[in-house]
Amino acid sequence: MQRRILAVDDEAPMRRLIRIYLNEAGYEVVEAGDGLSCLKELDGGLYHLVVLDVMMPGMDGIETCRRIRKQNRDIPILLLTARDAVEHKVAGLKAGADDYLVKPFDGRELAARVESLLRRAYRNDEPVYDIPGLPLRVDIENRQAFVGSHVVNLTPKEFEILVLFVKRPGRTFAREQLLDLVWGAEYDGDSRTVDTHIKNIREKLRSAGIESDPIATVWGVGYKFEVSV
Repeated sequence: MQRRILAVDDEAPMRRLIRIYLNEAGYEVVEAGDGLSCLKELDGGLYHLVVLDVMMPGMDGIETCRRIRKQNRDIPILLLTARDAVEHKVAGLKAGADDYLVKPFDGRELAARVESLLRRAYRNDEPVYDIPGLPLRVDIENRQAFVGSHVVNLTPKEFEILVLFVKRPGRTFAREQLLDLVWGAEYDGDSRTVDTHIKNIREKLRSAGIESDPIATVWGVGYKFEVSV
């Protein structure tokens, strides 16, 4: 199936450039000129990934990203940021973006980032996840995790965090996102709860025989699960 990409940028020449690059890579591309148009397109059609510019008038890319995630959409989001705009990168990751690409960019790099995000997001729809490069298997249906033949004794919340990670390897989850997704929006605890659970997951995986820690800390934002894909 041909993947359908939504390119969101207030500058028409940039949208056309994105469309040309991604058409050449084999993707179907639809354009949107602002954040509201982006949300409308996502409501009305099937898309597999969003390429989203940060610097747009009105609703900027950060707020658009945040609203996409509030609608419980799990669609991959690639942010386009200005060079050296560190605050945009951090804010974008906290809002739920999967990756970012700095302008100006090479078309080959854009296509490679898109391919990587799509591969990670849609690589496995089965209830059992075998993690590339690790002796780790996560059985979602039976709520069990294994390292080799050994069961990893995770608490329910620890297991739910691990499931989020293995379903979307490479995606950065902000602490606040993990609180909302695992504990619910009504939970009034703080981010230290997430840190404690991540620490426990790391220790249990290490005790079960995984030497290299697959959970990376993204300083100032949260965590991501890094595996070979």
